[in-house]
Amino acid sequence: MRPSKKPAPKIALALAGGGPLGAIYEIGALCALDESLDGLDFTRLDHYVGVSAGGFIAAGLANGMTPRELCASFIESSTQGGEIFDPAWLMVPAYSEFARRGIMFPGLAASALWRATLGRKSVMHSLERLGAGLPTGIFSNAEVDKRLAALFTREGRTNDFRQLKSRLTLVATNLDTGEAAPFGRPGWDHVPISKAVQASSALPGLFPPVEIDEHYFVDGALKKTMHASVALDDGVDLMLCLNPLVPFNSTESHTARVMRRGLPEEKRSIPRIVDGGLPAVLSQTFRSMIHSRMELGMKHYERAYPETDIVLIEPDHRDPELYLANTFGYGRRRQLAEHAYQQTRAMLRSRRTSLAQKLERHGISLNMELLDDPRRHLVAPPRPRTRIGQAISSLQEVMDDLGHILGPATRRAA
Repeated sequence: MRPSKKPAPKIALALAGGGPLGAIYEIGALCALDESLDGLDFTRLDHYVGVSAGGFIAAGLANGMTPRELCASFIESSTQGGEIFDPAWLMVPAYSEFARRGIMFPGLAASALWRATLGRKSVMHSLERLGAGLPTGIFSNAEVDKRLAALFTREGRTNDFRQLKSRLTLVATNLDTGEAAPFGRPGWDHVPISKAVQASSALPGLFPPVEIDEHYFVDGALKKTMHASVALDDGVDLMLCLNPLVPFNSTESHTARVMRRGLPEEKRSIPRIVDGGLPAVLSQTFRSMIHSRMELGMKHYERAYPETDIVLIEPDHRDPELYLANTFGYGRRRQLAEHAYQQTRAMLRSRRTSLAQKLERHGISLNMELLDDPRRHLVAPPRPRTRIGQAISSLQEVMDDLGHILGPATRRAA
């Protein structure tokens, strides 16, 4: 009797949010993973989960767009096949929201004046009445729905969750209940994919809540950072998670001090958070809050789903390049995508031993010949490096690999 054929492993991908910068990082990282992992096709995974900016990428992958195609449209703004993203879409003032709140304002002002005079309420208590007249968002993201709907209704693609070959879940937050809204799941799959992306990426204060079926929805990251449990609950063998925003560790250099002599000046000095003023402090605070929440979630996943191999990919906490970039900026997208691409390649090399063992169980292998090729690049010519610089970089990666191997054993011993 012939042995029964082993079923193909079920593989899922979860993409967290992070504004335009997060999407840029995720595309660069996905391009590196796509070409470096033999046996894995990112357009044919079993389940895609997207939150906020990650929803753009997840929806494109589920529709058969390769990471390189996403890069051509999102990063290089290639019109071949239709441009998927233009920053001008997100810079249109929310005129309808301003008009609606403006109509309410005279009545609210009269009510506040009455409460402060005849009602004998305090001035601050009376001014609270004016809060309802403030717009819920500055910019309109209605173009996201419109443009993505045009993109996903082209031949070979679909804007209907139910017509996709793979599962796609785009998570938003129901503003009326505070609960997660998993668009694409049964009961939520009638909503167009483009509308779900718009709702999932509606960051409160920046964009007005999105109305769907008489409810209002905002950014999915308000509830959780990753929402990987949506796919884990269905049962998967390998869960790949991409998180673009991490707190910056300004007290540690990316390489040891003795190994940094040949680096340019901007790489030698590590900026301090406080030197950046209020924006830097708020950025670090925001990153730390969402990352700590994600870390708790990842620990829970490992305990609750012991049969699933979980791989988390995120920027190096010691790397200032992505931290210093504007989260909502788009002007340096080519350089940042290239940086994410090269950083992910370096991460794969530095974790080759532990990753190879984990991926091999699912028929995936690391293409070390490609990973070790210094001529590979994404959108920009690679910076020339001296032989000493290459040797130092290789030594650092070997040390990191050894650290990943010994780390779990050291913690168990402790």
